[in-house]
Amino acid sequence: MEDSKCHQWLHQLGLLALSYLVLKQVWILLVGVKNHILPLWWRTDLKKYGGWAVVTGATDGIGKAYALELARRGFDVVLISRTMEKLQKVANEIGKQTQRKTKIIQVDFTGGPEIYPKVEKALKDLDIGILVNNVGMSYSEAGRFLEIPGINKTIEEMMNCNVLSMVHMTRIVLPRMVERKKGLIINLSSAAGVRPYPMVAMYGATKVFMDFFSRSLNSEYGRDGIIVQSVLPHLVSTNMTRNPAANILVKTSDDFVREALNTVGYTHRTFGCLSHSIQAYILDLLLPETVMNSRICRFIGGCAMSLLVKIMKVD
Repeated sequence: MEDSKCHQWLHQLGLLALSYLVLKQVWILLVGVKNHILPLWWRTDLKKYGGWAVVTGATDGIGKAYALELARRGFDVVLISRTMEKLQKVANEIGKQTQRKTKIIQVDFTGGPEIYPKVEKALKDLDIGILVNNVGMSYSEAGRFLEIPGINKTIEEMMNCNVLSMVHMTRIVLPRMVERKKGLIINLSSAAGVRPYPMVAMYGATKVFMDFFSRSLNSEYGRDGIIVQSVLPHLVSTNMTRNPAANILVKTSDDFVREALNTVGYTHRTFGCLSHSIQAYILDLLLPETVMNSRICRFIGGCAMSLLVKIMKVD
């Protein structure tokens, strides 16, 4: 009799566990439809945030794509990067394609706090509705932390470029957004910041900082009408990645950014596009962090990241 009752309890417990798993997957599916399918018909009106958009690292890849797409959607754009020739080229391209105004600020974000008074002065009188913190850098070569070439310089430059730039640019732009009770800040993190990746430990950690900072800031200032969105892309075809052919897994920068901008107003944390969201879902389902932390997965992951980072210098 007792064995029968025990079996009944185990049966009920199993049904509850199965129901939970099914409901969880259904919920994930519904959230995916909300974030990626509904925006195909109902997009957030970004123009409500203001007249100017600011994009850091705006001369290549995802940053350039954000600058162009925001101009197409009616924004004047402030382009911030370190190479004047590239800045002028993108500004000319925006002018020809969209007839929107541009403003150029030449800054090397691997520098320290001394670079930001110049940026703050240049942005002082603009009606900034959107800030895209895109600029970032990775290792010149993948490897264990102590084996990074020029480790002292790399530590300083990567922390300045990936972390300090986002925090200071947010500090500069956010006060006016709070005053106007509206604004959008988009921070380009990375799928490398979702779980630990060996051989690119510091790069991944800076992307974790971007993600956590974004999520916390969104909670702090959401009541002020401000959205802080964390974007965590997987592989995008850019000069950084030597332009692999776009396919079901790899997005072009233009396509990725178009989809990512469509998620604004639907979610404050996104992998950017439907393809990358599905990839993240499959990775979480098949390779949870407990498995990824096993020795063999660390070895395989380290080899894969080493190969990838050999062709990645700036992100």
